Amino acid sequence: MDNQELQSLTEQWSLEYFRRPFLHRIFFNNRLKTTGGRYHLADHHIDINPLMYTEFDQENLKGVVLHELCHYHLHLTGRDYHHRSRAFRELLVAVGGSRYAPVTSKARSRRQARWLYQCQGCGALVARQRRFNTVRYVCRRCGGRFKLINLKK
Repeated sequence: MDNQELQSLTEQWSLEYFRRPFLHRIFFNNRLKTTGGRYHLADHHIDINPLMYTEFDQENLKGVVLHELCHYHLHLTGRDYHHRSRAFRELLVAVGGSRYAPVTSKARSRRQARWLYQCQGCGALVARQRRFNTVRYVCRRCGGRFKLINLKK
């Protein structure tokens, strides 16, 4: 699927589910890694993570697009478009959009811990995403010092 097909599908879904036209641009953005899509308030265009279509199916893509269209139509009508608002949640349920995008392979790889430490006192293993100063911090169980075991890939 290319950007033109996505544009035409979005225009069709907007008329079908919201009874309002989609007058702006929607396109795939390869830089999105951990989110399904993004609605831009300034110029009203929508970015969609291409992994929502390539790793999953068109129904998943439809759910993500409907989610972003909820933000779009609520914002343009002057209503509260935030995730926490009642109007957004009710509209999302009414049109059948996805509340959360599924976790993609790129997001999964970003979540993994990269640094592995072991306490010299009790032997407890601690996995961290960020490196920390082993001289400054101690184990909360026994007060022992940490030693960097290895860098996890």
